[in-house]
Amino acid sequence: PPGDSYGVLPRPCHALVLLNPQSGSGRALDDFQAVVQPMLAEADISTTVFVTERPHHAHEKVRDEDLSQWDTLVVMSGDGLLFEVVNGLMERPDWKEAMKKPLCILPGGSGNALAASINYYAGYDHVAKKKLLTNCTFILCKGLYTQMDLVSLSTASGKRFFSFLGFGWGFISDVDIDSEKYRWLGSARFTLGTLQCLAKLRVYQGRLSYLPVATEQGSSPAPRDPHVPVTNGRLPQGGTEAPGPLPPDSLLVPLGQPVPAHWTVVPDEEFVLVYAIYQSHLGTNLLMAPAARLHDGCIHLFYMKAGISRVTLLKLFLAMSRGTHLDLNCPHLCYVPVRAFRLEPRVAAGIMTVDGEALACEPVQG
Repeated sequence: PPGDSYGVLPRPCHALVLLNPQSGSGRALDDFQAVVQPMLAEADISTTVFVTERPHHAHEKVRDEDLSQWDTLVVMSGDGLLFEVVNGLMERPDWKEAMKKPLCILPGGSGNALAASINYYAGYDHVAKKKLLTNCTFILCKGLYTQMDLVSLSTASGKRFFSFLGFGWGFISDVDIDSEKYRWLGSARFTLGTLQCLAKLRVYQGRLSYLPVATEQGSSPAPRDPHVPVTNGRLPQGGTEAPGPLPPDSLLVPLGQPVPAHWTVVPDEEFVLVYAIYQSHLGTNLLMAPAARLHDGCIHLFYMKAGISRVTLLKLFLAMSRGTHLDLNCPHLCYVPVRAFRLEPRVAAGIMTVDGEALACEPVQG
């Protein structure tokens, strides 16, 4: 898109490919050898393939490894493995440099939301499976890279995550996690999960607040005591030299304090779902935020108020496959572009997810 600045991978190029052989329906390694490798060879991109053997394996690899020998890191899996890689990179002492390393996602999971989003931003037709993999590999072969927003999420228990896709609570997160047992179905697992969660539709109680994109101009961030940083994952330990401090959460006050006065507090406290998404797609067939772009500095916040009928909810999800759900003008579905948000569940009920990975239910802000 105009206004974006692009970098170009060198030729010849050496890529580290992090591949999860268990992701999706378990075909990632076969697909890599059959579809991806021949294309990369023609584009003069050589690969070192690192096959993950357990959760957090990729996280540790990119956190501890000398990355200078590779020009790009390629993740062939679902979105969960990229979440590991991003957070592994952010734990490095040299995270500022490490985060400049171009990252590439090749769809190998059942979700593949980021791959579908990038396919959409590139102007390609909506495709899935092998076609999507071919398109994403072609983008890698062309070697252009650009910037992508990350969202900093902090939880009441002191964890901090860096997220590239979205944070959810309620219906969508339930579908995502409950349908894990149908992984072998590929993306159809989400359809089945949606129908099952519709049958036992639940309501979640909590308070949602946000800083809308529009009001932020001209208002200063809340005053903060400079000696009490909103912590980066763990409280600062005395005596340990903190390597390059992580970026401060400049728009947020600590979770124990009320949100700043210029924030909006949603009057409703009963929700079917809350989803803060920063890319266009929530899955290969779910175009949730058609206005989203890789680097728009914006969190696209959706929430659905209690009282919606099952039929209407199903209609919204069917419309979401085409990105037309907002045209239905459903009074229960609200959408607002924001710079920051906070969610405080009244009780620890329901699953929270970040980039499709489950989190304990607790107050969180981003």
